[in-house]
Amino acid sequence: MTTVLIVDDQPLQRLGFRMLLESTPGTEVVGEAAHGAEAVRQAAELRPDVVLMDVRMPGMDGIEATRRIVASGGRSRVLVLTTFDLDEYAHAALRAGASGFLLKDALPDELLAGIRAVACGDAVIAPRLTRRLLDAYAHQLPGPAHNRTADDDPRVRSLTEREREILVAIGRGWTNGEIAERLVLSESTVKTHVGRVLAKIGARDRIQAVILAYDLGLTRPNNPS
Repeated sequence: MTTVLIVDDQPLQRLGFRMLLESTPGTEVVGEAAHGAEAVRQAAELRPDVVLMDVRMPGMDGIEATRRIVASGGRSRVLVLTTFDLDEYAHAALRAGASGFLLKDALPDELLAGIRAVACGDAVIAPRLTRRLLDAYAHQLPGPAHNRTADDDPRVRSLTEREREILVAIGRGWTNGEIAERLVLSESTVKTHVGRVLAKIGARDRIQAVILAYDLGLTRPNNPS
């Protein structure tokens, strides 16, 4: 059973999400919140698998609420809902530790699949959209420090040569299928490598792996694939 906390300042929006989730076997709505502070409190108390988080809310917004929920070290993962696929808050939510993004007008099946993916520890956003988000807001994201390289980072040093190749590929926004094709590996092997890379670098999901690859200069905006 996947438990979900719905966070949105619009009652009708919350009702719509609740009706969808409660009519879906395997999902359970454990709470609702109308603003960020309430979301942080309920996430700590209810420990849902997934927090369905709106961004624009009065008081504490969804970005700060996401940051606090993730920083608490609890089990809850945050799925952010945005109005546009290149929302002005998207890069901030990535930094805050969100596990993915969906548009508010996503089809029901897309929303449900996204919730299940986040609950399982995967990232919801298609890798190419992750790259688009980073590319669009590259000027707002800190680039690699001049005196810091990938070889200086203990997380990267812990990777094998193949695992480093996988990290670079993730950073470029390649899907598992694309990685398999370009590195001449089976998709099951790629999936195993991706899991090991995420574990070694301490990333919750592919999104955080992309950010690390970007920060360490392993890949750059508009880097040709």
